[in-house]
Amino acid sequence: MPKEKQQAGRTGKGGFVVGRAGFAKISAVEGIRLKPAMTKRAAEATAKGLSAEEYRRTILRSYRKS
Repeated sequence: MPKEKQQAGRTGKGGFVVGRAGFAKISAVEGIRLKPAMTKRAAEATAKGLSAEEYRRTILRSYRKS
């Protein structure tokens, strides 16, 4: 029996994955806007091909007190 293809936007646990553009639209409705530094950090992470865990570490480093 062939495996069923996983639908785009769905996780294996029954939830949905919201992309960056969709998340930005939802946040805009709630009055939340990304600061330029946040947008730049996200673009750099995408360009470097960081995993989700590596991207979280990058965010934590940027907010860590020296």
